[in-house]
Amino acid sequence: VTNINDRWPNTVQFQECAESEMRLQQRMALLKAADVVMVTTIRDGLNLIPLEFTIAHLDALKEQGRDGRKRGLCILSEFSSCTRVMRGALHVNPWKISEIATAFYQALTMSEDERMRRVSIASEFVTRVTTQRWALAVMLDLKGVQKNEEAGRYAGAGLGLGFRLLGMDSGFDPLDANSVARAYRNAKSRLILLDYGGTILANDNLDGLQRFQFVKKSRSPSVPQSRLISALKELCSDGRNSVFVVSGKERHSLTKTLCHVPNLGLAAEHGMFVSWPTSKVGGKRRWETLVPNQDQSWRSIAITIMEVYTSRTHGSYIEETEMKVLWQYRDADPEFGYLQSRELEDHLSNVLRGFAVDILHGGVEEGGYVEVRPKGVNKGVVSMHIIKNLEKFANKGRLEFALVIGDDHCDEPMLSVMRQIGRRAYDAQIGKKEPLAPLPATIAQVDVSSCDDHVSTRLQCFTSTVGKKPSVAANYVNDVDDVHELLESLVKVTTRETVHSGFYSVLDLKSMSETAPRATLKPVLSMGELHISQHGFNNQPPAKVSNNLNEFLGTIEHDEEDEEDIFF
Repeated sequence: VTNINDRWPNTVQFQECAESEMRLQQRMALLKAADVVMVTTIRDGLNLIPLEFTIAHLDALKEQGRDGRKRGLCILSEFSSCTRVMRGALHVNPWKISEIATAFYQALTMSEDERMRRVSIASEFVTRVTTQRWALAVMLDLKGVQKNEEAGRYAGAGLGLGFRLLGMDSGFDPLDANSVARAYRNAKSRLILLDYGGTILANDNLDGLQRFQFVKKSRSPSVPQSRLISALKELCSDGRNSVFVVSGKERHSLTKTLCHVPNLGLAAEHGMFVSWPTSKVGGKRRWETLVPNQDQSWRSIAITIMEVYTSRTHGSYIEETEMKVLWQYRDADPEFGYLQSRELEDHLSNVLRGFAVDILHGGVEEGGYVEVRPKGVNKGVVSMHIIKNLEKFANKGRLEFALVIGDDHCDEPMLSVMRQIGRRAYDAQIGKKEPLAPLPATIAQVDVSSCDDHVSTRLQCFTSTVGKKPSVAANYVNDVDDVHELLESLVKVTTRETVHSGFYSVLDLKSMSETAPRATLKPVLSMGELHISQHGFNNQPPAKVSNNLNEFLGTIEHDEEDEEDIFF
């Protein structure tokens, strides 16, 4: 300031004031007297000076306020906090003195029409977003916050620099196998949806080298063991069950490993291809597509673009399946690979805008990939498709039990949709008797009303993820072995029902009388019928008369504590 005044006397008048000496009234008087305000901060927080200056010169927009002065313009640093909202101001780089000088000259020589337009644009935001409106928005947000001291719980994971804090809902508890078995036993129509890798089979993708070897077909993937195959066969043999394995693998991989399990439904490539349960084992299966997939010209375009990024990103490679094309960068430098993936995502979005495809980006934590697939294909969509078409392939009535288990981000749409279907059924069952707690904000809301006609109001839906980690599932199991134990416990329930199939409770008789003819029920002899002539029993084994009621009912037990000991 001294150097300027020495060269041009009385050009700059500088006075530094304390905040107590420059209140709003004093500031508004100075701002009203000024023609231009300039803010050249390098970095600041909430700077209200340009907004107050705009308010002070609102009268310049009116006819009676035009006094011939070229006033009302702001010159703001592009690093200032209010630059984004003050669109009518002149923006400068404070490090470039020539830009500041040019902005001063432009502000003082600007045409009247352009100056009025800039002042009008700046005043539009200042008059609309007032302090009163901001305070009201804050109060409404505070009022809308759910008052729950246990809204979430946190757990640490990792070591050293890889340590991170995971936040989960307070109700995120281990899956209660006893509750699942009890609901499974009482249901007449059941649906079990299982992910493949990482859920019923150990995940081969945990190691980047293994993943690369699988893609290049230099290493064979893991296959299900006899323990799992046996459990699946037992579950599929129950006429009340509909069991599906929903995987991201290709059709030939699922067919090769699971084709010898009768009555097992398969969904490959995240549900793009669906094979309904069939009693035939081995050989080829009949598949249907979830969405029309006729135009495949986008594949060659996507691959050509991905090859460019593969050539300049060391450690990346392209993976192709029947449905999708992926660019994997999990083995590349994390920072550079992520930057390249963002650029690739934008490139693909612009080029493939006219095609019916979805472009998905999974971060390093999710495996590090950019994927192009047909639009509208995910495990949530295929789960709704299965429920709506289940009665066509299995006449079991409305769904009363659902068990859904997955392990990674690809399974989240399926877990989310099934949890919302279960919540909707429970809401219809209780009506307005008691308010339900809201679903977690992490659940993407989907319209599942189309499944209402295929789901019973008595539906009990269990959703679980493998491993304790943030998920839209209601519960979790620790590992793949826990999934196997849960499936085996359901097999025990089926086995017990088969052994005791000659006995029927009153509830069984009531439910069966509505759907099955009387001739299918096994007769139970009364005391009067024991005295019928002997020729009525020529073709039947001799009846055994129980000495007491305990002896007759000795094999029928419904004690929940005993059941827990038997199952688990």
